[in-house]
Amino acid sequence: MTTAIQRLPEAQERALARAYAEAVSARRLRVALGGVILVILVVMSAHTSEVDLAVFFSRIGSVGDYFDRLLRLDSGARVWTDFGEWFWGLGRWSRLLFDTLLIAYLGTFLGAIGGFCLCFVAAENLTRSRTLRFAARRFLEACRTVPEIVFALIFVVAFGLGALPGVLAIMIHTLGAMGKLFAEVVENIDMNPVEGATASGATWTQTVRFAVVPQVLPNFASYALLRFEINVRGAAVMGFVGAGGIGQDLVESIRKFHYSDVSAILLIIIAAVMVIDLLTEWLRHRLIGVMR
Repeated sequence: MTTAIQRLPEAQERALARAYAEAVSARRLRVALGGVILVILVVMSAHTSEVDLAVFFSRIGSVGDYFDRLLRLDSGARVWTDFGEWFWGLGRWSRLLFDTLLIAYLGTFLGAIGGFCLCFVAAENLTRSRTLRFAARRFLEACRTVPEIVFALIFVVAFGLGALPGVLAIMIHTLGAMGKLFAEVVENIDMNPVEGATASGATWTQTVRFAVVPQVLPNFASYALLRFEINVRGAAVMGFVGAGGIGQDLVESIRKFHYSDVSAILLIIIAAVMVIDLLTEWLRHRLIGVMR
């Protein structure tokens, strides 16, 4: 049994083909226009940034030369031929790395506490006062908008060199970032427990404690651990401006052209971040499983 293929009237087929061709042409025009705009923006950005492509391509080989120099000892031999000389400062660098981890931990801990306290005020579904909510959100924005290193520079001037400026800088930036993330988690909770607590006469604080916190705590813990990973890298950079940690030795080695020391310190930081990443990932999964 054969099935006859139905054909549209010729006029209708031509109309549909014409509409299809016009749609394809319009899409191609939009893509081409987007490409032109992208190229224009790139050229404008390069001009504003004073990027000279001729100089860039003529000197790009210097980057490879620098990385090659990082893998050589002062004698000219490759670094892996003498690990003793390559990691001659392992004891000192380990102590400075431990300081960096403590800076990141304390800054994350204090910032997460501040974000935890403000996120409920900044959440639209919990705070009815627009003025209070507006003030909380703008404060969180101010904390996370200014880069950590700028805060570190300010605190170094105020408190001097050391770990304190690094802790304060990371704490403020973490407060702003965590407050924003925590508030978004709170705004996506199930409101039935909140309405039930409110109907039973619970205060705002009691409602948050018993109807909101149990729902959001697993995500809060996950975000805080993730932020700790980020802050470990940030704490290493804090040393560039004298805010303590292993970053101070790193920037000193860069300035003095101690190439093998630079590669050794970078390798130590990378290894530490990898280990922390694995540990926090395992811990996040365990915490989420236990809390749920």
